[in-house]
Amino acid sequence: MSYAFPMGGLPAQDVNPEGAAVFKTAYAFIPAITMRDIVTSNLPHWSGTRAWILARPLSGFAETFAQYAVEVTKGGGSDRPEPDKGAEGVVFVASGEMQLTIDGDAHVLGAGGYAYLPAGCGWRVKNTGDAPLQFHWVRKRYEPVPGIDRPTAFVTHERDVAFNTMPNTDNWTTQRFVDPSDMRHDMHVNIVTFQPGGVIPFAETHVMEHGLYVLQGTARYLLNDDWVDVGPGDFMWLRAFCPQACIATGNTPFRYLLYKDVNRHVGLTL
Repeated sequence: MSYAFPMGGLPAQDVNPEGAAVFKTAYAFIPAITMRDIVTSNLPHWSGTRAWILARPLSGFAETFAQYAVEVTKGGGSDRPEPDKGAEGVVFVASGEMQLTIDGDAHVLGAGGYAYLPAGCGWRVKNTGDAPLQFHWVRKRYEPVPGIDRPTAFVTHERDVAFNTMPNTDNWTTQRFVDPSDMRHDMHVNIVTFQPGGVIPFAETHVMEHGLYVLQGTARYLLNDDWVDVGPGDFMWLRAFCPQACIATGNTPFRYLLYKDVNRHVGLTL
């Protein structure tokens, strides 16, 4: 299994700069071709590392999460990766080898490796391979609830997570890394897969915010009132209540990494 990641580099000078990137009040579409070297950021207390910051909380838009694509050179990494003690995270490895240490327990993750990092845990990451380490990182401020335990860290691989078929379909599945009924968790980061021709057969409209990073395949995706052609490495960023639907195209499965906020009351103050 291969997983898309930003290509970096820089287009040649004869490339038409007119692009497909869109930022609107209901959604943003950031195509893979825009994720180049000149839009990366360095991160404090990380060595040999650059990050494409694809989403961040914005007032009046999507407010609950940040999403990065992170590339670490051989030997690079961080002993102080998360600056916010209240932030939980998920990392998903696209390629390379990650040595991930969580509260003293060491793990080695390759492509398809997944880890949940609870708020306040001590974790470190290092590229122990020869090739660049490339991974996706989702961050969210955890919302504790009195009387409900906090979630604990876990490490797994997507091949070990079941494909849950959506009702009344045989070509639309979700790999749920967390049990949806587990109220300790206030966010889910899952992998959604459509076989060619699979569809979301209605325009979903809901309170959850989304970050969708396309890992494989192609589709036409409804974002608010626009149908957008999407493919590997494209990112879709949806605010609450943005209508969405999907028609998978091409000859291979269409797969994306999906963030959503769940399992909490909404605040009643602005």
